[in-house]
Amino acid sequence: MSGSPVPKLSGQEFTGERVIPGQVNDDLWAEHVSRYVFASRFASYARVLDVGCGTGYGTSELSPVAHAVIGIDAAQEAVAYAREHFSSTGGKFLRASAAALPFRAEAFDLVTAFEVIEHVVDWHSLLAEARRVLAPSGVFLVSTPNKLYYTESRGLDGPNPFHEHEFEYQEFRTALQEFFPHVDVLQQNRLEAVGFLPATRRPLEARIDRAQGLPADASFFLAVCSIGELAATRTFLYVPRAANVLKEREQHIKLLEHDLRKLIEDHSNLAAKHTDLTKHLEEQNRWAQELQELWKETQQRVVELQEEFRAEQQRAEQVVSAYAAKVADLEDENRQKTKWAQDTERRLTADLVAQSGQLAETLRLLDHAESTVVERTHWAQKLDQQVHQMEAQIELIRHSRWVKLGRKAGLGPKVDPW
Repeated sequence: MSGSPVPKLSGQEFTGERVIPGQVNDDLWAEHVSRYVFASRFASYARVLDVGCGTGYGTSELSPVAHAVIGIDAAQEAVAYAREHFSSTGGKFLRASAAALPFRAEAFDLVTAFEVIEHVVDWHSLLAEARRVLAPSGVFLVSTPNKLYYTESRGLDGPNPFHEHEFEYQEFRTALQEFFPHVDVLQQNRLEAVGFLPATRRPLEARIDRAQGLPADASFFLAVCSIGELAATRTFLYVPRAANVLKEREQHIKLLEHDLRKLIEDHSNLAAKHTDLTKHLEEQNRWAQELQELWKETQQRVVELQEEFRAEQQRAEQVVSAYAAKVADLEDENRQKTKWAQDTERRLTADLVAQSGQLAETLRLLDHAESTVVERTHWAQKLDQQVHQMEAQIELIRHSRWVKLGRKAGLGPKVDPW
């Protein structure tokens, strides 16, 4: 790629499915960018469409040699990243679906779709759209992982959750031939090489022994597809850095040794922790055994208490039965006493009513007697008064001179001298 990788974009999480410059190792970076270096051989003065451009680094790689380059991606955050970091290189970036390209027919001389087709559910539409927008003399470059190798390399990780459909060699070729008359499927592999390099840049010669490998062993497939017939594609080598690989490997081995020592140290620490944990576990087991014994004793005590409770419950039921019988007797006695009280109350009420009548008659007679007494008292008082008056008259008569003379003469009433 032209220039150095741009810095890591904050907030972009690396999953391995989208290459973010500055966030991948050298081998992974070379694996992806080499496809665009290969594609640049077909991009000279061409109208180029980069389908599934991702973060835009590949579109930027094609821009210096192409007439115009457009990168499209379905993810808005990828398009935003590409516009921010690679618009200055001349590429344009749009959000669009690979299965429905927003361009007129035969609009491009070169269409690339690297590591996209396995992510698309409707990959038939992707191929149909690539055929539609490709000029009759144009080239369509498409790559995908080899399903056989990729499945083996993932091992225990299992299927890639980001992939909708993966291809084997013959399936990939057959699918492309449904849309393009001419298909040349190349194998993309990482190769070992020995370089003899001068201090200054000079033309490169290369000899490749036994370069033809088996498709089943390939890491990736990169197909060159066209509508019209093209010249046979020449073998292409991409050397990402002309450096001493052995020295780099030795440095890498030193780093691995350092990591190994750290792992050994960590393992020792873990072993010590394991010993401590084992000891702690034994103590916990003893404690658990003691708890189990205590639990058994508690269970036995619970059984005993349950038996005592049942016995107490039986005694309580007997007491309750006796109490219920006593209550029944008391209730019967109470009913009898209540009946006696009610009968007595009725009798006394009747007696009281009768006596009340007699008392009323007695009171009437008393009132009459009292009236008689009062009347006779008044009569007696009147008689007494008359007696006093008569006594006074008699006294007056007795002392009268005339009476005395009449007595002497034998005349007048005879008045006893009392």
